[in-house]
Amino acid sequence: MALRYPGSLASREVPTSLSTDVIVVGAGAAGLFCALVAADAGASVALVSRTPLAGSASYWAQGGIAAALAVDDSAERHAEDTLVAGRGVARRSAVEVLCRDSPDRVRDLERMGVRFDADRHGALALGLEGGHSARRIVHAGGSATGRRITRQLSALAAGHERVRVLEDTTAAALLVQDGRCVGVAARSQAGAMGIAARGTVLATGGSAALWARSTNPTGSVGVGLALAHAAGARLADLEFMQFHPTALVSDSARDGFLITEAVRGEGALLVDEEGERFVDELAPRDQVALAIEERLRVQGTSSVGLDLRPVDLARFPNIADALEAEGIDPSRDLVPVAPASHYTMGGVATDLDGRASLGGLLAVGECACTGLHGANRLASNSLAECFVLGRRAAEAALEPADPAPDLAEAQPAELPAPPSDATRAALWRHAGLRRTPEGLRELADDPFPLARLIAAAALAREESRGAHQRLDHPQTDPALDERHVVLGPGTDVETERWD
Repeated sequence: MALRYPGSLASREVPTSLSTDVIVVGAGAAGLFCALVAADAGASVALVSRTPLAGSASYWAQGGIAAALAVDDSAERHAEDTLVAGRGVARRSAVEVLCRDSPDRVRDLERMGVRFDADRHGALALGLEGGHSARRIVHAGGSATGRRITRQLSALAAGHERVRVLEDTTAAALLVQDGRCVGVAARSQAGAMGIAARGTVLATGGSAALWARSTNPTGSVGVGLALAHAAGARLADLEFMQFHPTALVSDSARDGFLITEAVRGEGALLVDEEGERFVDELAPRDQVALAIEERLRVQGTSSVGLDLRPVDLARFPNIADALEAEGIDPSRDLVPVAPASHYTMGGVATDLDGRASLGGLLAVGECACTGLHGANRLASNSLAECFVLGRRAAEAALEPADPAPDLAEAQPAELPAPPSDATRAALWRHAGLRRTPEGLRELADDPFPLARLIAAAALAREESRGAHQRLDHPQTDPALDERHVVLGPGTDVETERWD
């Protein structure tokens, strides 16, 4: 059998070269964990990664995993913190699943060889971050949590007999047959190939690098969202991009370097040009980011100061190394910080098992949207989501137990060209921390399809809530509580209440 790739993929027929039970596109924390769970269940797995393993955005994650593991904590308390942070839009059923299952996923990771930080008694050392009412953040190597976890999971995937790792391979299109996703059209230096599967899981990360100032690596431009939308799947909550309050301000390539919220949990302070504190450092991220943005506008400065003197930076070695390279001595210098785009709370609309609206397609991690995060993600819930939803998606991808399909009649839905610097500047200008209808309408004419969809979602939500602030609608509209902006094929936009 042969599969024909139109346009930029190839102008010739190439063989369908691989058939498997599950395809996982993306080798970050969510993708690696999902692949390993599926393989341990007996499935054959193709893990598609455009970079070498341990080269994903998850590798750079400084936050930890939020899990109610302390004796004085509970899943119910964690859920309440998550719902408060979500500003009335977080999907309660998704929140309850995450907060109930996260402690078990931490234990799974320990069994898989991940070594988490411990206190002097050998118990897990639990950190405190903004928006949490208890110490419940599990770290590995301080601010090197993402690095430690992805290294270990990458080693397990590379050595697993049922996982076929396809490094330096790009998913160029999803393959659709009779209204169902049946696999992936991929390309590498060796050429193009079609991969057939019973279940295709997108774990491609978010889109924060679409904004000109971002904490993310340059490849985080919403590839999974674009793949899914081109194939006919629905997207949701694209208006909610979380801006991290404390990204390094620098003239060097380190501009946007993330300084984890955990340092504020250990006593770091934010001060303005006059050296005065102006915000509760442990408030949810949307509040802190907006407070910093207002101070920058009022004082006409490009940064505020982060005072790290109360913090033992030996616990955060990657931050200490980055500051040393910048010539900043945190024992005497304030660290210049300002908000930057950080985390995509919207994504491919899924149920609580990762299933998208297109049959055979699933999504997990930052590229997915279960409604868990609402309008403002609670710190360190994202890594927890990778493992909680990663397990559920792996199990769902194997249902029903049909063989991998024949790709002879499958049709690819191709990706657009990469975003330009002009698109990234337009998103920062028009879909940044504060938005106007005029700017969003201008963005709606941008050449990049995902930018247009973000503009459409932001125009549809005529209110200010969490990470979405409209200058023409500065109040929160109670009529939009628990409602999600959903974008169907083309430019269809509607709002829905999810159970």
